[in-house]
Amino acid sequence: MRTVFLGTPQFAVPSLERLVKAGHEVIAVYTQPDKPAGRKGALAASPVKQAALELGLPVRQPERIRRPEAVEELRALAPEVMVVVGYGQIIPQSIIDIPPMGIINVHASLLPKYRGAAPIQWAIARGETVTGITTMRIDAGLDTGDILLQRETLIGPEETAAELAARLAPMGAELLIETLEGLCAGTIAPRPQDHAQATLAPLLKKEDGRIDWNLPAREIFNRVRGLIPWPGTYTEFRGGLLHIWRCRPAEDQIEGPPGLAKRAGRRLLARCGDGACLELLEVQPEGRKRMNAEAFLNGYPLSENERFGVNP
Repeated sequence: MRTVFLGTPQFAVPSLERLVKAGHEVIAVYTQPDKPAGRKGALAASPVKQAALELGLPVRQPERIRRPEAVEELRALAPEVMVVVGYGQIIPQSIIDIPPMGIINVHASLLPKYRGAAPIQWAIARGETVTGITTMRIDAGLDTGDILLQRETLIGPEETAAELAARLAPMGAELLIETLEGLCAGTIAPRPQDHAQATLAPLLKKEDGRIDWNLPAREIFNRVRGLIPWPGTYTEFRGGLLHIWRCRPAEDQIEGPPGLAKRAGRRLLARCGDGACLELLEVQPEGRKRMNAEAFLNGYPLSENERFGVNP
């Protein structure tokens, strides 16, 4: 089929590659404009742009896809179907109306749960044990279109958002091909979402990574897993920030207020709001490299009543 692909992040790359491998005619790839990256701020292409160029596909990067000139360009391309995977812009009705087979979205959740920009991260952060991929036909709402196909997978007990995304991306690519084949064959019956069951997965902000030590240990642990690699989780420590990269619930019991930091041999413990502890396995003091707990304890000997999350 004549297909226009819209995507930006690494998560979308397997879907683009699988479309080409399956023999679909990808007539254009739309992705976000190049953005400054690194310390020097040099412009960097999105993962989807890099993949499209390697595949020899034409790339377009409009600042706003809803602008009239972008809409007219898409209309002139006359795609039979469009595919969206993490594009990063809202698709207006004027574009939704263009392809006769509609616009198919690959979404990394079991809709209607976790509608929004960060479904993988919020599913883990909120303690879900099952997630999956949904293909749906886009409408004018936020991930509210009819469901086409779904596939479930378990979330590992220590799996991070980055690790889960790496598993879901190829799963989404395969489900996309099954969806297109099913639509062509007329074997898929779109079904409306149950909007009463909807939950949201909003765009992450830096502040979402700040740890509240009054929360239960398990909830903090899930948040650390869910917010890797960005924005990451962090806490105040000695007037700066301490980033927490890996941790796990501990059976140790220590008395004191939430956030109390304790050394237990070579281990670093932090008391949480439910009285349980987290063992911090890998941390990063502000301005320093990542280090394991033992290296941190050697470089930052803890005082008797030292607390995380409290600035002096």
